[in-house]
Amino acid sequence: MYVKNFNGGFSQIDLVVATKVGVIVFEVKDYKGWLFGDVDQTEWTQVLAHGRSKYRFYNPIMQNRKHLVDLRKQLKQFEKIPFYSIVVFYGNCVLNDFRFMSNGSYLVKAARVMEILNVIMSNNDPAPYTDKHEVIRVLKEAVHNGANEAIRIQHLENIKEMLGNK
Repeated sequence: MYVKNFNGGFSQIDLVVATKVGVIVFEVKDYKGWLFGDVDQTEWTQVLAHGRSKYRFYNPIMQNRKHLVDLRKQLKQFEKIPFYSIVVFYGNCVLNDFRFMSNGSYLVKAARVMEILNVIMSNNDPAPYTDKHEVIRVLKEAVHNGANEAIRIQHLENIKEMLGNK
């Protein structure tokens, strides 16, 4: 899914689910090794080969937080709808030294996704949607944007420009 953002570019979002309690935005990562980071650190660390190799990567919680911001700006009714962030890691990785997550944000291994969805669905009141068809339209448009090769290429160029020579 590609959602138009404030600067005219696009945010690529892995998965969005509109539920009766609000909108759930997923960021899905495939990593192996030990992963270290903090909710507010810009970069996290991946450690491989028992500490012999270390790599930095952008904090996926911050990445998904931006996705929520960009998605919220798509509709006026989203100002009053609860949004939830789920960052999912699959693959052979170990999440180490991760500290407190803010309310409505979750960091999980793939095996716990259904558990977290059940927690969200059972612990929250129905969302005050004003027009569900409008929500579906916006999400469908984002999916169609993902099928547009020019948008995908431009998004990759924007990421390369943002990262510079790292």
